[in-house]
Amino acid sequence: GRVGAGGGVPGTDPADTFALIDDLLARVRRHHPADSFDELARHRLLERRALLERYADRRPPHSGPAGWVHGDFHPFNLLYRGDAPAAIVDWDRLGVQPRAEEAVRAAAIFFVRPDGTLDLPKARRYARAYRRAAGATPGELAAAVHRVWWERLNDFWMLRWHYERGDTRADSQFPAASALVVWWTREYDAVCGAFAD
Repeated sequence: GRVGAGGGVPGTDPADTFALIDDLLARVRRHHPADSFDELARHRLLERRALLERYADRRPPHSGPAGWVHGDFHPFNLLYRGDAPAAIVDWDRLGVQPRAEEAVRAAAIFFVRPDGTLDLPKARRYARAYRRAAGATPGELAAAVHRVWWERLNDFWMLRWHYERGDTRADSQFPAASALVVWWTREYDAVCGAFAD
């Protein structure tokens, strides 16, 4: 797939990400005895560096219609009564942000499969419902897909928790989340299509 071209200056700087990758690789090397998490982390860090080298010119502008968003909308912040959502919790990241980005981020959490692929039929239905309810355009969603893809390409929060803080709570999410970035890059056009068709 073709990865959409971006142009603006805001957003994560690949130079900062390359420095972070080098730091994390050094932390992985120092972890003894090495385990399967270390092996996967090393593999994904090297893989991500290669992707960033290839797509560094696709850094998107930070833009899009803004509005009040939850800021951390995902399955663990939903409470259910039976099968029906009853409440949304954890509002500490509430703020005015590009609204469609939160919709894309949420879909990438709700619809990621264990193998690191996105359930595109579910994402398509979700995006259509979101566009109807929010009055968002297909172009707005496509731009949000690009910005969130870039954000994910440059994000290593799970590895930072593991190696910098010694916090392993997110370790179980790492295999699928790190595979998703690679798959999303390869299937970029299909992901954009799911949100914009």
